[in-house]
Amino acid sequence: MLQHERIFRALNAIKGNYVVVGGLAAVLHGVNRLTHDIDLVVELRAEPALEVITALSSLGYRPKVPVDARDFADSDKRSAWIREKGMQVFSLWDPSNELPTLDLFVEYPVDFDELLADAAVIDLGDCKVSIASVPHLISMKRKAGREQDMRDIETLSKLTHD
Repeated sequence: MLQHERIFRALNAIKGNYVVVGGLAAVLHGVNRLTHDIDLVVELRAEPALEVITALSSLGYRPKVPVDARDFADSDKRSAWIREKGMQVFSLWDPSNELPTLDLFVEYPVDFDELLADAAVIDLGDCKVSIASVPHLISMKRKAGREQDMRDIETLSKLTHD
């Protein structure tokens, strides 16, 4: 988790509001599966979004698409990406391949304040990380509907009944 910790330490240093979702959140809740990227829901207001992009850029992250990373903080540009490209996440990669790919949601999959308030906070080494609650994670995975998501839902559902 050391690679992941660098990312979360950078986000925590700016007091960024973020919630880990997707495969990594499932793993952190106890689902036994592999995942290669980190899916994040971050606060999308302009200033906090720009702070997140700046922190991630300082680690070496670059957009996978040919745009200025700071465009992520512009709600009009995100809306155009959604409308014109069907974009759901803004993908960032590390050209040195030292850090995992990051996918930042371009719109909230669920109400952000609710997602953040219900998030579980866990310790990863020397930093705290907010991960989506099991019910929110199940809801998001149900919407995505991929085969892996269905398997994750099955395992996550068992966690809520134990």
